Amino acid sequence: MSDKAGPSDGSGGGTLGRLENRPPVSFGMEVLRGIAQVDFMPSALCGAVFLAALFVSGWQHGVYGLLGAAVATATAHALGIEHALVGAGLRGFNGCLVGTGFSVFLGPGHWSTFLLAVFASSLVVVVTTALAIMLGTWDVPTFTIPFCLVTTVMTVGAPGFEKAWHQGHSLAALPATASGRTALTWDQTWHAFLSSFGQIFFMSQWYVGLMFLIGIALANRLAAVMACVGSATALAVAVLLGAPAAEVGQGLLGYNAVLVAMALCGVFIAPGPWSLVYAIGGAGVATVVTAALDNIVAPFGGHALTWPFVLTAVVFVAAVPSIPRLRRT
Repeated sequence: MSDKAGPSDGSGGGTLGRLENRPPVSFGMEVLRGIAQVDFMPSALCGAVFLAALFVSGWQHGVYGLLGAAVATATAHALGIEHALVGAGLRGFNGCLVGTGFSVFLGPGHWSTFLLAVFASSLVVVVTTALAIMLGTWDVPTFTIPFCLVTTVMTVGAPGFEKAWHQGHSLAALPATASGRTALTWDQTWHAFLSSFGQIFFMSQWYVGLMFLIGIALANRLAAVMACVGSATALAVAVLLGAPAAEVGQGLLGYNAVLVAMALCGVFIAPGPWSLVYAIGGAGVATVVTAALDNIVAPFGGHALTWPFVLTAVVFVAAVPSIPRLRRT
């Protein structure tokens, strides 16, 4: 965003800008940009704050997030992928999410988790490249589809392998109707608002979410505003529809809305009054889709991940060329 001045490469992170004309950056800068690109920010400073937030949440999560981004970035270089893409972090962000996701779902203290995270972080680069070619036909970014595909296979398939699964029991369960108190306390309300930013990386602590928001703001103030709009929209929809307060308070219904709001006003669609309304509508849709996908994947022991963001953003971004009041960046 702060480096932005040109078209996206179709990967789904922030746009490339004029990085093609800039001197090569160090590997460490590429890795940090990859971490920041989870939230569309091609900024090493933002990535450093994000990485610090992961370590604050738990040092092992920080290690795995850094590992995933580093392995994905190194794999992209080894495969000879265009340096501008790698330098902007556009081949590292899915790896960061994969590494963090494997740490959370498989447990970080196992050799199998480490090996699977390394392999999957390399694999996701190939998946990203393939999807960029296929979806590029319609000028639709891949967003976090590569991460979602790889991690969905892992979360659903891991219980079938004794050396990969260490939870002791399957997480598969039939979906249940909402129950419990729906009225939010003041503490749950502001915790929910801030936790939504951290849940993009599977981190539920409100102070970690605040660190992620600060990182976004350091890279781009509009993006930070839209992240707040997305979180507030999800919170409003959850309250109006009567979602369980405990779930809302952890930010579990808001993180996809945060990504959608950022994507639809400022990242992939030019900012303006109409794109703001469009982004708010998309964030509301993503909130409902999150609840729906949670129920769909529950019988398989899966996780909604950022699929709600992907499904909502693909539809809303693909529709832009036929909506005169909106313009792609």
